[in-house]
Amino acid sequence: VRNYFRMIINSRIEGMKKLGQFMAQFKVDGQKNPDVISINEVHYDNVESAIHQAKILNGWFTEENVRSSFSAWGESLTEEKLNIWLGSYDLSITTKSKSVGIIMAGNIPLVGFHDFLTTVLSGHKAVIKLATDDSLLMPLILEVLTTIDPEFSNYFEIVDRLISVDAVIATGSNNSARYFEHYFGKYPHIIRKNRTSLAVLTGEETKEDLEKLGRDMFLYFGLGCRNVSKIYLPKNFDINRIFEAIYPYNELANHNKYANNYDYNKAIYLLNKEPLLENGFVLFREAKEINSPVAVMLYERYSDLKELKQTINAMRSEIQCVVTNAESFIGAVPFGKAQHPDLWDYADGVDTLEFLLNL
Repeated sequence: VRNYFRMIINSRIEGMKKLGQFMAQFKVDGQKNPDVISINEVHYDNVESAIHQAKILNGWFTEENVRSSFSAWGESLTEEKLNIWLGSYDLSITTKSKSVGIIMAGNIPLVGFHDFLTTVLSGHKAVIKLATDDSLLMPLILEVLTTIDPEFSNYFEIVDRLISVDAVIATGSNNSARYFEHYFGKYPHIIRKNRTSLAVLTGEETKEDLEKLGRDMFLYFGLGCRNVSKIYLPKNFDINRIFEAIYPYNELANHNKYANNYDYNKAIYLLNKEPLLENGFVLFREAKEINSPVAVMLYERYSDLKELKQTINAMRSEIQCVVTNAESFIGAVPFGKAQHPDLWDYADGVDTLEFLLNL
């Protein structure tokens, strides 16, 4: 029996590896891969077209951001990483396939793919409710997967409403989470709410570290829960070092939706006579809270790193990750890696695969 399950898992891993090779082609300056030439003949032009069209459906899905998502998945879906991830689980314990409802978010491109991936690799069927804002890319990726291996078509279904499911994984806002709890609380479930990410500087960061911090702040316009929305600075840290490092992101001001948020928030803060630091494309505001609107970066100065760790640990339920070089922070990730989690970096720290294997 174990050998049979291993054969099935190996087949799925091979399929996902091929998908990763396909997706990696669409990164910025990507090139066609001869290893997936037969898949390209069917899907390459359609996906390339969709990458250009995505921003028509969702103004935040710029070509660069969609390509960043494809690139990240291309780097994650390798045979080595899939085996490292799955190697610590007993995948043979899934004795009966269940229908798992997945309510996907649409804040960044393909943000719901990891839930689909874990569902399929655990032997269950993904019943997918697409996000309105990300309803173009995901179906295309699923089509590619069924071309790679038609067997995958038995493991997913796209629906308008979740009606008959055995478990639910839902991602949304704090408001939608209350709705999800009401309707799906009777099923085994993972329901994710609003979270954000922080950065903690020690003063020993290099210019390269701070440039990478810019990526953690601005990739996907800062809309993801893994994007940094607040920076903790040592008392005497020169904030101009950050402004210099993030200047290459000034082109954000040319994006209409982002610029509207910048202008709106600036007007509100000026009306309220709140002190601001600004550079034409992001507003820096000193504040105690940790959630910031688009085009605003919060900051707070600290004097004791040990006390700060305690403060942040007390807010763990609101935090996705902490970007820092400082040791011993729970959920710490290196600069530049906030929006590039590994397969085993689960949202909200909840082991999705373990949950699915134990249904």
